[in-house]
Amino acid sequence: MAPRDFQTRLARRATKSGLFLTDELSARLTAYYELLARWNRKINLTALDDPDEAIDRLLLEPVAAARHFRSPDVRLLDVGSGGGSPAIPMKLAAPGMHLTMVEVKARKSAFLREAVRQLSLTDTSVETSRFEELLARPELLETFDVVSMRAVRVEVRVLGTLQAFLKPGGSIFLFRGPSGPAAPGSLIPPLEWSGTHPLVEALQSRLTILLKRSVGVDVPRGT
Repeated sequence: MAPRDFQTRLARRATKSGLFLTDELSARLTAYYELLARWNRKINLTALDDPDEAIDRLLLEPVAAARHFRSPDVRLLDVGSGGGSPAIPMKLAAPGMHLTMVEVKARKSAFLREAVRQLSLTDTSVETSRFEELLARPELLETFDVVSMRAVRVEVRVLGTLQAFLKPGGSIFLFRGPSGPAAPGSLIPPLEWSGTHPLVEALQSRLTILLKRSVGVDVPRGT
């Protein structure tokens, strides 16, 4: 599909989802998608069988989620970055973001680094590692405003690990499908449920936000 045709399709899907894309953001999302499609023919990064669903899930869901950032220069840690979504589209939607992507598979990490180079993403780095291994690096602990992750179901143990990277008052963004309760059960302090928000209506996808509270500090709800 020619870039202009793809941008037309992207704009149509965005309008259907209630999102407005500037010409610059549309062009940069298209460039990312084209790079992803080229690499996907060599290594399995993600499913692109249905173009409309791919646009909705890989591009528009992250753009919708970026509206929940509290500030334009948010520090974000994306766990299990794979083919770069939701991390890279969120970065394109909020270019002032400081982004760290974590991906354990070397070939996927190679793609992420190439995407950073090709798209000229500033303040962006890639860690080829399991996220648990990053706990050994003190400079990463309580450093980030947001930790993001695509998740069908996340264990309490995993959430307990992820919150270690968050500043007090920071948030975990969980990208989820239509099934399951709005609020995850059995959360252990300092995490608590802040809210669950719709993302793309066609997918019935949702963003669940968990808040890290600090003892004795009143952190405002919402993002």
